[in-house]
Amino acid sequence: MKRYAIMLFAVLFACSCEDYLERTPANKFAAETFFASEADLQLYANGLINAALPGAADIALAEDRYTDFCGTRQSKDFYWGTYTAAQATNWTYSTWSFSRRVAYMLENMPRCKDVVPEAVYNHYEGVGRFWRSWMALKRMKTFGEIYFIDKVVQPSDSLILYSPRQDREYVFHRITEDLVFACENCLSAGEGINSAGRVYVNKYVALAFASHAFLYEGTYRKYHSTNPATGNPWNGEYESSDELLALAEKYAKELVETGAFSLNPDYRSLFVSASLPTDEVIWGRTYSSELSTNHGVTYKYCSTTSSLSYSPTKEYVRMFLKTDGTPAEAAVSVTKEFEGRDNRLAATVLSPGRQWKRLNGTMEELPPNWTWTCAGYEWIKWVQLEEEPMSADNKAYNSIPIIRYAEVLLNYAEAAAELGHMNQTIWDQTIGALRKRAGVRSIYPGAAGYVADTWLREYYTKDVLHPSSLSDVLLEIRRERATELTLEGQSRYDDLMRWCLGDLVERRYNHQGWRGIYITREEAAAGFKWGNTGKTYTVSSSRATSETNYKISGTANSNWSLSEGTYGYLIYNYKLVWDDMMYTHPIPLNALNVNPNLGQNEGWQWI
Repeated sequence: MKRYAIMLFAVLFACSCEDYLERTPANKFAAETFFASEADLQLYANGLINAALPGAADIALAEDRYTDFCGTRQSKDFYWGTYTAAQATNWTYSTWSFSRRVAYMLENMPRCKDVVPEAVYNHYEGVGRFWRSWMALKRMKTFGEIYFIDKVVQPSDSLILYSPRQDREYVFHRITEDLVFACENCLSAGEGINSAGRVYVNKYVALAFASHAFLYEGTYRKYHSTNPATGNPWNGEYESSDELLALAEKYAKELVETGAFSLNPDYRSLFVSASLPTDEVIWGRTYSSELSTNHGVTYKYCSTTSSLSYSPTKEYVRMFLKTDGTPAEAAVSVTKEFEGRDNRLAATVLSPGRQWKRLNGTMEELPPNWTWTCAGYEWIKWVQLEEEPMSADNKAYNSIPIIRYAEVLLNYAEAAAELGHMNQTIWDQTIGALRKRAGVRSIYPGAAGYVADTWLREYYTKDVLHPSSLSDVLLEIRRERATELTLEGQSRYDDLMRWCLGDLVERRYNHQGWRGIYITREEAAAGFKWGNTGKTYTVSSSRATSETNYKISGTANSNWSLSEGTYGYLIYNYKLVWDDMMYTHPIPLNALNVNPNLGQNEGWQWI
């Protein structure tokens, strides 16, 4: 493979090259007077946190809202079949400015190498390289082939302004180098290195993110026979799929063996607490009503007018096992299906009996509001139900986990299973531990009492564009990722992309739309009661949509139907489109107009 020189990105922007290249770095520090001490390194590293630490919307309102597990009244235009390079964004000066800030640090920090202890110096180099890999992976997931920015752009580099993008495998090779360095050199304790706020990048954060990154790319290469950006087979010049999976297993196992983290016994508290549960949260962002650092996540999930009626689907709900460790049925009334189930289901989806605190201070059972959902189920994973005012915009103050120990356990399990290393011991450490926390009997696939889930196998292998041969172990790990991580960042979206299952977005319930709650014949005729709220919920063709009623037919809500005509699954009919070219987003047209050598991703050239 032709090795590319380090590519410049200034050409992509509306400003002139000279104007961009002469900008003072965003950090405002001059190399000749800064990076002279450990305090300077810490100050600059803290500035990177301020600039790039993911916030509430980045985690709780991310891409998972537009997958097979979440119905919406209106999906993203990316899935409508009309999306083009002219609509594409995120290839501008601001896209790459943070990478330039990191490059500035790594290029200038050697000034203090002789006055800072070697371990401390290597830690901060590891922090810089962590951030470089974090941002590069984020861009690579979107565009496939990008620039790996490892230097501060100078005017003398103008001769290579019009270069093509770098090969994905080369980019990830550089990410690998950075993450290995960070895992081996970042410290786990010390001033500005660890805190109860879980905000600093340290060894634990590096190990956790490395397990994520290596699992992502290792499985991506395994399940995609070609590079989606080019349509060509992988060139294999750098790390293989198995080598990346081995790194995922190694670093996940190393973090587990530190004993520094454990599973919090209260799953729901991880997502609604004012402070971060530090037993499980490895990296997070703290919000506080006292400090007026609030966010609007609760409002987005609990609003009639300002949300898209985000709704868990039947496919998501069916992923949750019964407490005896066996699969659940689908055709069960919403009033009954929470009984005897994995306790994460009722912590994530509104169930009968859930309490909330009213404005007058009284605790009452929270009734469903069907103007907040398009499929009959309601998300409560990030929703602060403890106080009614949280339904107002920008009033929520729950802190946000970015990386949890649970994900590391899942990464460890999947990498081990993909490599053929899974055994009872690893299962018990990972999947078994998560199911124990959820009140579910853990049964190793193939052991006595295990019931293979035919529906689960069909869901991941039948009628998909690129079916794979999956063991029961891998299927159960995929189930566990769904029940544990959905709505955290873009966990589900990433899983679909790396497993080459993007078409699940299109083929939701017979290619019709999102499948929701099951309504029996009797419930369709007479309505159903919700817990002890005293409210009756109906599905009707004669009354307008309200908090307690869906209008199935007529012009007001023609999207809704029942699978059996007069009863059955509530279907929100909304067709979407999938094509394999959508594993990458198109390079924006305005960027290509400036530099045609960027090249367009495969399939998007003709759109």
